[in-house]
Amino acid sequence: MARHRDNSANLGDFTTTARVIPIALLAIAIGLVSTVVAAGLLRLISFFTNVFYFGRFSTVAASPAGNHLGWFAVLIPVAGALIIGLMARYGSERIRGHGIPEALESILINGSKVQPRLAVLKPLSSAISIGSGGPFGAEGPIIMTGGAIGSIIAQLFHLTSAERKTLLVAGAVAGMSATFATPVAAVLLAVELLLFEWKPRSAIPVALASATACAARRYILGPGPLFPVPDHAIFIGPQGLAGCVVAGLLAGGLSCLLTLGVYAAEDAFKKLPFHWMWWPAIGGVVVGLGGMIFPQALSVGYDTIEALLQGDVPGKVIAGVLLVKSVIWIVSLGSGTSGGVLAPLLIMGAALGGVEANFLPHEGAGFWPLVSMGAILGGTMRAPFTAILFALELTHDINLLLPLLVAAMLAHATTVLLVKRSILTEKVARRGFHISREYSTDPLEILFVREVMRTKLVVLPTDLSVEQLRHTLVHEPRHRGQHLYPVVDNERRLRGVITRKKLHALAEGTAAGTLMSHMVYAPVAANPDEPLRLVVVRMAESGLTRMPVVDSDSGALVGMVSLEDLLLGRVRNLTEERHRERPLRLRFPFGSGPKVNV
Repeated sequence: MARHRDNSANLGDFTTTARVIPIALLAIAIGLVSTVVAAGLLRLISFFTNVFYFGRFSTVAASPAGNHLGWFAVLIPVAGALIIGLMARYGSERIRGHGIPEALESILINGSKVQPRLAVLKPLSSAISIGSGGPFGAEGPIIMTGGAIGSIIAQLFHLTSAERKTLLVAGAVAGMSATFATPVAAVLLAVELLLFEWKPRSAIPVALASATACAARRYILGPGPLFPVPDHAIFIGPQGLAGCVVAGLLAGGLSCLLTLGVYAAEDAFKKLPFHWMWWPAIGGVVVGLGGMIFPQALSVGYDTIEALLQGDVPGKVIAGVLLVKSVIWIVSLGSGTSGGVLAPLLIMGAALGGVEANFLPHEGAGFWPLVSMGAILGGTMRAPFTAILFALELTHDINLLLPLLVAAMLAHATTVLLVKRSILTEKVARRGFHISREYSTDPLEILFVREVMRTKLVVLPTDLSVEQLRHTLVHEPRHRGQHLYPVVDNERRLRGVITRKKLHALAEGTAAGTLMSHMVYAPVAANPDEPLRLVVVRMAESGLTRMPVVDSDSGALVGMVSLEDLLLGRVRNLTEERHRERPLRLRFPFGSGPKVNV
């Protein structure tokens, strides 16, 4: 047992090597570049807004709601959508969509390789879409563009696909961090949605890229919070927490409706009898009409979000957001145009909170809009921890940590139980790929070879002759279940292996001599004190499905491990998840009452 403990001590908590240092340095550089790109995209959106709605060349922030075009404004989103359709058809179809699904596809399908032209076409198309009134946010395109920058820089170096993925995600989260000044939430978004792992080899570079972008943002875009809110109480009491339960469930329900609505609109567009290049223009008609009804529904709408969080928005604005903004966003996004989802979700969540403020306990101005905003993000994106930290970093209101935890988790639970996939992963699934969003410890990481290896096996001595083999071993039925035979010396040290097929060939042929002249020398072997994961990797690399197990100190054979034995690790994991038992039983101290199982 002491030997087992000594060998186990050589195994670390993580498999990260010094390779993480150059990757982290590249990630820091990518963080700086992504910050500049994010700032450029935000100014580009303002430029196109000024051009489309006010006929001037300026990068000063402007809202389409202040235009004086009258009914002519209906045509502005249509014109922008036509341009995007042409760019998608003749430039790159990958500019269609809201950014994060496209980043997921690059990771899953293309080995984290993004075409350089996408780094130009995606921000340009998104700026045109939002600048012409599209009801989107800039964050999705910035995430995709930052990811493209990270991937392009990574492709300039001799890196593995996993390292390219890390740098792609580093660029993506740097874009988000630079846009919203939310460095921790950006890292959590990577963990919950983009990396498909929780390992220091990727988390460290991604975190450094996010921190770099947030620090650089202060010199380019200014500090946060993006949405200041009034002070709220540190504890809201049982009634307030009960209200958070209601807010979470309602947010989960709205998240489901939004997700189903977007893909119902996409299905409807697919039934149209003409090319998808024209779909965004049809969505643009809906956007233009919606803008005439409720001008605040156009473009990003950060000013509306800020007003909702201050708690001084009239009911008609709340109704306009929930009815008009949600409809034009669903239709436009379903048409395949370019734009993000975070800002629209923020504004719709805040509007839902504005409705809830009329019947839930009063906890201060903007309380329920902020709670519902985080809950909508947690439910729709299926990333509750990202949503919680995102809301806190946007507002710097740490007192809402507990209410956000309750509401976001219940919204997340609602959507997980009611809808199979999120608004971000449904698009990937429709292209024939499945994304698992559950992270857990691989049972093969924590089980050792010694726990599953077979110790009852037939071994062959090195001095055994082929003639002796014919008369004593091959025809005995107890050996027929063994496919690989170790050959050992007098001290049981492994010298080689021979397959059952080879043994039968020797028994039925005319070969002579000892067994050593026919065996495989220096076979691939396992160690009893190594995790099963290492054996799986060795089998994948060698193509073998059976290996002798050799003690690392003495070289003595101690057993055999096969692919079937490795499945025991999975079986044990399934047993822990599915087997139900009642270990404790309550006994009444007096009388002979019934036993109660707990």
